Amino acid sequence: MPRNWPIPLVLLGLLLVFPPIASATGLEFYTGLVTKIMIFALAASSLNLILGYGGMVSFGHAAYFGVGAYAAAILAREGVSSAWVIWPVAMVLSGLLAFLIGAICLRTRGVYFIMITLAFAQMIYFLVVSFKQYGGEDGLRARRPDFGLFELSDTTLYYLTLAVLTAVLYALYRLVNSRFGRVLQAIRENESRAATIGYPVYQFQLAAFVIAGVLAGLAGVLMAHYTQYASPNLLAWQQSGHLMMMVILGGVGQFWGGVLGAATLLIVEEILQDLTIYWQLGVGLILLLIVLFAPMGIAGLFGRRAR
Repeated sequence: MPRNWPIPLVLLGLLLVFPPIASATGLEFYTGLVTKIMIFALAASSLNLILGYGGMVSFGHAAYFGVGAYAAAILAREGVSSAWVIWPVAMVLSGLLAFLIGAICLRTRGVYFIMITLAFAQMIYFLVVSFKQYGGEDGLRARRPDFGLFELSDTTLYYLTLAVLTAVLYALYRLVNSRFGRVLQAIRENESRAATIGYPVYQFQLAAFVIAGVLAGLAGVLMAHYTQYASPNLLAWQQSGHLMMMVILGGVGQFWGGVLGAATLLIVEEILQDLTIYWQLGVGLILLLIVLFAPMGIAGLFGRRAR
């Protein structure tokens, strides 16, 4: 467990009792908001794996997020009702897409890597828009699947998302502190030296890229269950930028960066949208302040770098 394990455990306890408290006080809306935050925390944490720990600035991460959501929606439309089928298929498709894109993109470096990941993501976006039988630009309704053991209501989706996020974060903590994670961070710091020592740089980067794609696809599935809708906007480059903003706010390379960044950005957006139509200006100012005065992100302010 992380050295600051009491704080996450206390937060986990609060999240466990939050839905009944929100229901008793007539604030059910916030249960949905927290569910959305947890979904984006998962997606941002998957991006942080390759961006923060691997040094790979991918500007097309939303492609895997959107593919996961569309896989869930399309399978549901075609009559597949079991979540035990939908989830694995969506994750495999996202991972396969990440493998194919990563196998090509990882042969480039610097700005070329950024641009080619963006190009692939836009190709996937326009491909989805061209599928008129699945809604095209209007998107596609995504019915909630059957888990067999329980009905997927808003409350059970909340607890399901919490369970998935907790399990994934624990797995990511073990991963980044394993030999694999150490090598990945060594490649980030000095790729040439890591290659000289004898580490297969390309294979390590590609493995991390695929893992991040699978986790982003899982987040996309949860988003489809949450909104009961799959939209092409989930694959757009703006969504990739949104995820990257979360990681930057929370802290690039900080273990809790994706979680803190997602929570901060979504809460700030929710507050500012109620105050002014120019809420994006406020978000931009907050991001600017974080970059200027807290270059290691919000997590860096508390010294929460995963070691």
